Amino acid sequence: MKSLQDYITVIRPDDNGTFVAYVPAIEGCHAWGKTPDEARTELVSVFDMIQEEYQEAGRSLPEDVELVIANAS
Repeated sequence: MKSLQDYITVIRPDDNGTFVAYVPAIEGCHAWGKTPDEARTELVSVFDMIQEEYQEAGRSLPEDVELVIANAS
């Protein structure tokens, strides 16, 4: 069984002064918080719920994606 640590997680500032944390490989796996740590904590809960949904449906979580960071010029 995969865990959140098996996936690339992105945490970045959001437009409204909060932070968003998400897993690019898993659709709908995102959460917000007032701080990066709060967003990460919320993401753990979201990941657990999504993992449970996949298990109940008899599906495996998707493979991780490769994250490419490009500098804007």
